[in-house]
Amino acid sequence: MPDDEPDDGPAIGGYGVASAVVGVIAVAAIVLAALIWTQHRDDTDELRYRTRAMAAAADWTSVLINMNKDTVDTSLAQLHEGTVGQLNADFDAAVKPYRELVQKLQSRTTGQVDSVAVEYTHHAQPGQGGPPPPGASDLSEFASRTDTVMVVATSISENAGSDKPQTVRWTLRLDVSDIDGKLMISRLEPIR
Repeated sequence: MPDDEPDDGPAIGGYGVASAVVGVIAVAAIVLAALIWTQHRDDTDELRYRTRAMAAAADWTSVLINMNKDTVDTSLAQLHEGTVGQLNADFDAAVKPYRELVQKLQSRTTGQVDSVAVEYTHHAQPGQGGPPPPGASDLSEFASRTDTVMVVATSISENAGSDKPQTVRWTLRLDVSDIDGKLMISRLEPIR
């Protein structure tokens, strides 16, 4: 009698198991690489945005600290144009001390921004504003995000009638709000 019965050996051989394991590892590696790339891209976008926010704060501060007796009105108009929210509404009161100082001293000022850093970031959640940053005005209806930026600057003022230039150190806390993609200053706070 011939043996016509099929061999009941293993249905999947050693190569089959090894191939399945390698396949699972390959899929896991692809998923991990996609997650790492996505996180890297998000981090890069965040850093790029923070750089823009710091540049907006530095540019605004540069106009403020370089205000001269001859450019005070032009500078204040430029500063006002770059504001939003409560700072925009109360702009004249907020910058009154700076205007009076420049007009009183009849100074020629040159200044530079020494350092800029993001202190706090507030992202508005879709459908709700979420809590605003500490001390900030609530722009949650309009701003998709607000970053609080610290700016340290130095200016040299040459006052009319004075032989000795005066060095002024500036430390400002500015809120930079994203209003439809445009970065605008929504709060000005001098730090003493």
